[in-house]
Amino acid sequence: MAETKPKVAQVDPVWSHICEEARAAVRDEPLLGGFIHSGLLHHATLERALAYRFSLKLASGEMSEQILREIADEAYADDPEIGQSARADIVAVYDRDPACHRFMQPMLFFKGFQAVQAYRIGHWLWTNGRRDVAYFVQMRVSEVFGVDIHPNALIGKGIMIDHAHSIVIGETAVVGDNVSMLHSVTLGGTGKEDGDRHPKIGNGVLIGAGAKILGNIRIGDCSRIAAGSVVLHEVPRNTTVAGVPAKVIGEAGCAQPALTMDQVIDDGV
Repeated sequence: MAETKPKVAQVDPVWSHICEEARAAVRDEPLLGGFIHSGLLHHATLERALAYRFSLKLASGEMSEQILREIADEAYADDPEIGQSARADIVAVYDRDPACHRFMQPMLFFKGFQAVQAYRIGHWLWTNGRRDVAYFVQMRVSEVFGVDIHPNALIGKGIMIDHAHSIVIGETAVVGDNVSMLHSVTLGGTGKEDGDRHPKIGNGVLIGAGAKILGNIRIGDCSRIAAGSVVLHEVPRNTTVAGVPAKVIGEAGCAQPALTMDQVIDDGV
């Protein structure tokens, strides 16, 4: 019989880096040893650690941690893209948030990242016909993190939501890849009609704090929405809009505003 070689474990640089940081953090601050071990080092994979965090944060008297953990484990096993999106989100937060100095910080401390990962499980439930459980996840994410994302919304990868308080993303909203947004952003509808009624955010868009984008409108790729703006009309790609109601005031200032996070608008935009 031919001899078979043992399989080499799949390389996961993001998870390996997180574990290295976690071990160093335990050495530097032993008082956090139990917290870091239970949240990170106790788990074999990033997906297992994310499932643990999801169940720990969203458990309540109405839904146990064990049941939520089983739901999350099933979601990650059924759809590997959920875990890959989480890795892209971690890298996005690390690259774009100057307050993030380690890959492990979003996993343990940043509610924007944690809320998006919980939404991803809720979306998996929704697309698999388990809509009441998806609504439960949405409710608990809103209660725990102050972030309200409908499970039917479509959100890409490489997402960074800074601070994340009072984020609202409606049922038919679409958010592309590599989008950055700050707190108090609303992607909302207008009126009370059913159907496709929420914004479609292109790739690489930067949305400033407190911006409200309303209706089934398209925000072009790599555009920039100034803080506090109320956007009611389509936004061309690679432009900056500002004001109430928002108007085009110039170009986006760079090719990838969501990556540079430059929100300063000067005379030359």
